[in-house]
Amino acid sequence: MLDGLRVIEVADETGEYVGLTLAGLGAEIIKMEPPGGAPTRHIGPFLEDVPGPERSLHFWNYNRGKRSVTIDLETAAGVADMRRLIASADIVLDASGGKLALAMGVAPQAMAALAPGLIVARITPFGDVGPWKDHKGSDLVHLALGGIMMNCGYDPDPAKHYDMPPIAPQLWHAYHIAGDQAVVGIIAALVHRLHTDQGQDISIAIHEAVSKNTELDVMSWVMRHAPLYRQTCRHAIENPTHVPSIGHTKDGRWYIATGVSVRDQTNLIPFLTRYGMQADLAMPPPEADTKARNVPGSGANDESKAHVLDIVQRFIRAHRYDTMPWRDAQDAGLLWAPLRKPHENVADAHWQTRGTFAEIEHPEHDRSFHYPVSRWLSTATSWQTGRRAPLLGEDTAAVMGSLKPRAALTQPARPRAADAPKLSGWNKPFPLQGVRIFDFSWFLASAGGTRFAAALGADVIKVEWKDNPDTRLAAMSPIGGREARRAATAPLKGVNDSDMGGQFNNKNSGKSGLSLNIRHPKGKEIARRLIAQSDVVAEGFSPGVLQRLGLGYEALQALRPDIIYVQQSGMGGVGTYGRFRTIGPVAAAFAGTSEMSGMPEPAMPAGWGYSFLDWMGAYSFATAIMGALYHRDRTGQGQWIDSSQCESGIFLGGVPVLDWSANGRVWSRIGNRSPYKPAAPHGAYRCAGTDRWIAIAVVDEAEWQALVRVAGRPDWASDPRFRTLENRLAHQDALDAAVSEWTLGQDAYACMQALQSAGVAAGVCQNAEDRCEHDPQLAALNWFTEVTGTKIGRWPVTELPMKLAATPPYSGGIIDRGAPGYGEDNARLLGELLGYSAAEVAALAEEGVI
Repeated sequence: MLDGLRVIEVADETGEYVGLTLAGLGAEIIKMEPPGGAPTRHIGPFLEDVPGPERSLHFWNYNRGKRSVTIDLETAAGVADMRRLIASADIVLDASGGKLALAMGVAPQAMAALAPGLIVARITPFGDVGPWKDHKGSDLVHLALGGIMMNCGYDPDPAKHYDMPPIAPQLWHAYHIAGDQAVVGIIAALVHRLHTDQGQDISIAIHEAVSKNTELDVMSWVMRHAPLYRQTCRHAIENPTHVPSIGHTKDGRWYIATGVSVRDQTNLIPFLTRYGMQADLAMPPPEADTKARNVPGSGANDESKAHVLDIVQRFIRAHRYDTMPWRDAQDAGLLWAPLRKPHENVADAHWQTRGTFAEIEHPEHDRSFHYPVSRWLSTATSWQTGRRAPLLGEDTAAVMGSLKPRAALTQPARPRAADAPKLSGWNKPFPLQGVRIFDFSWFLASAGGTRFAAALGADVIKVEWKDNPDTRLAAMSPIGGREARRAATAPLKGVNDSDMGGQFNNKNSGKSGLSLNIRHPKGKEIARRLIAQSDVVAEGFSPGVLQRLGLGYEALQALRPDIIYVQQSGMGGVGTYGRFRTIGPVAAAFAGTSEMSGMPEPAMPAGWGYSFLDWMGAYSFATAIMGALYHRDRTGQGQWIDSSQCESGIFLGGVPVLDWSANGRVWSRIGNRSPYKPAAPHGAYRCAGTDRWIAIAVVDEAEWQALVRVAGRPDWASDPRFRTLENRLAHQDALDAAVSEWTLGQDAYACMQALQSAGVAAGVCQNAEDRCEHDPQLAALNWFTEVTGTKIGRWPVTELPMKLAATPPYSGGIIDRGAPGYGEDNARLLGELLGYSAAEVAALAEEGVI
């Protein structure tokens, strides 16, 4: 997709994932390293557990497909070389914390002026402005401040008191979350530059990106003043239960068996009956609603549903991990899957068919190792595996010896219409000017992706039908509206109107709404006519649904030869698992992300407290759409993309897979401790108050001494168990107990401020209330945008976190509105785009077409 582009990467672990993704999309990545090498060359694990700059499996994973150039920016000659290198580039990826700009003698926001048409993507811990802009971050600290940790962990005790800390999901996920959103912003800037030759500055604050990545908690708080509570390996929820949706087998492994709706029970009870294990469960009454769809984790819970899960866990306990009939359960329509470890997907025939993994040769070791290398399949482009990570400086001579300034762009194969650009709510142009998306997406994993496109200026037509509606019922508008919410001191009761869901509003703002029955001949014909006027068809159905309705890729090509058709399903359409039923938690179980997070065995996996792979799937979906648009505008060629939500999760587990491949080591859970980058203390520590915690990450001696001073505990420094980092790592239990004894009497925010002022990375484990009401940094970054929905009224929704200087995203989209009511834009769309009269539109409604 990005063939022919050159990216200069100046990054540590905060930004290397962005370069890895861009390399996979076909860009040439020149990794600029100082003479001593990038610091990530010293992050473990290491080949055969022998440290060395060419043996870091972390570095291997995140720098696959890149080229290494060494430049000393502390010398005049090095700065001159860097200027020449930048002049040859399309993009500069800067995660240097301002060091690159300082060396270049410009302000960070002005680096795009260093070369004509240059795009500079800057990744910072906390952004360019705000009271926390100079705070130290770490993966743990960002997951704490961003709200991820307070959504993830273990059930409270019977009194609903949390006797265990919130858990940070592993591994480097704050940087994955920010990185995927940065990639979408970079491609948006590329699309804009293709048509204008205008470069620009892009900045993304990891804190802001992570804070928007949780699923239900923000809108539950914004709409209803309702806090959510973490639960073991399942969604954080308003009223926590004590029955997890995972069960352990008799040999100690885990399966997820989620879903207790009426629809699920109509499938579950006959399945259990086949094994004589239905117990006292009875089929739902005939009048029960089997069509209602709730966002996972948002539905009401009661003892009857808990009892269903108890009986399911009995069934799981009756089997070994390798004999559990989960495939039969899937065939019966149940949301069941194993909690795999990351390496267990490598040999799976489904992923082998899709090319999800590849063996990459390392000639220096006369061996090949397994890597995850792909997130989707497509007809016109493909993910690029690339060579193994570069040796330090191995490409310096070749790259520096052939430098020339970036060539001016040629005329795009598909120029934009000459219409005057529509300006956003920020009075600036949109990067996706003139793009139309016919959007069959639903749930967060696909609808969240087209929400990015809408905020970047695409005309997104969201298509629904009442027999198969999207998940509209979550974080509902409160009875009494905005005024009631302003006065609220406790959770408010929500309305039952499906056009007034806050979660739906947040993930579909800026879209138009069309209700269309594509099973009706007239409905299908309307779809065909609208698709002929669209650039992209996006859908999130089970594989094959549109094909069976006569709207598969070949049929779409007949309507428009350069159409882009992007589909997202849990497992992907190609392969042996295409018809598997998945939602975010099921995909996470299969991908390995659920099993990775939690306290060490024999504790249960803590997993993720929301549908993490819904968001990561959404980012991947958006990237596929954006990349395909960029490729089409350059070449005139459309394509079909088969995107997999689960594959997006597998792609994130590269280091554990590589550790297994290289060292034969299977990932084991570690709680909140630092897995590979030595750090101690490193964890979440209880503070004064109810369920208040602070994350602290100490990686070097200076930070340790600063912590000792802030805590007023000189005895820690003299304790032989804590004297060196190596000693502290060997005695982490004792160290954690000592730090916890101190933090227990501390106000979490005062403690954070004292530590940050002393140079220690620390952050409060924030919940939604903290982020929405009290976080001064998010407020300074304008993380919310207010949009007005026709029926729901005016409410805040999260703004896209990447800040494009010339073409900033705007969550109201080109229609400057919140999410559409069901079929809200039928008359306008059919009239303006297809020429239907009001009488014809009314007749279509009478016939059940719209």
